[in-house]
Amino acid sequence: MLDLIGFDSVLDASDLLKLVVRFCIDLGVIALVVRGIYLRYHPRVDFAFSCVLLNVMTFAVCMLLRKVPVELGFALGLFGVFGILRYRTDAIGTRDLTYLFVSVGLGMLNAIANKKVSLAEVMFIKLAIIATLAFLEQRTRSSRREVRSLLYDHLALLKPGRSDELIADLRERTGLDVSRYRVEDIDLIRDCARLTITCRAAEPEVNAAVGTLPDRSGPPAPRERPGPGGKAEASAT
Repeated sequence: MLDLIGFDSVLDASDLLKLVVRFCIDLGVIALVVRGIYLRYHPRVDFAFSCVLLNVMTFAVCMLLRKVPVELGFALGLFGVFGILRYRTDAIGTRDLTYLFVSVGLGMLNAIANKKVSLAEVMFIKLAIIATLAFLEQRTRSSRREVRSLLYDHLALLKPGRSDELIADLRERTGLDVSRYRVEDIDLIRDCARLTITCRAAEPEVNAAVGTLPDRSGPPAPRERPGPGGKAEASAT
């Protein structure tokens, strides 16, 4: 029966124990990276979900390749699949892509380490990666800038010579430490302009790349104009 499905035995207690121990270590390491570092600075639960599952899948594939002899072409093709995967719903930033690479690397490290490498060396590499991530996040967080796009409805402040007033208005209405801005487009019909602002990175609320000023967002208010009988009629542009 086992020959029909390609197995020699039902249970190898020794190998199963090694697999469980390695898997627990891998889960502990990736949990430390995702929960202890990533979610602390980038509270995106959906991306954390991807990091953990990508790490687990990489660990599982590498553990399989350790025990099953495969040809080099097959192994390269298998890992080439990961190279062509793309998340088509959202653009992945450089920092998030780095976390994906770290999760894949840790999964491979936890799976393929063998007796030729001492436990101390493997643990040192893992701790070095985690410590470097935490250090760089902490050091770059205070001075990191981010770019956002928003709709702005106070067109009078777009006139030359009123840049300081516009920046002050943006800071007051958005709560962001805006340092500069760029006008991308002006819509005179809707009385708004699309701005790209540069500000100090703040704690993200809900993974939103495009923001709109809260107090005047949404469709433009109807304008009143005199009707044929002298009464004001509402018309939406």
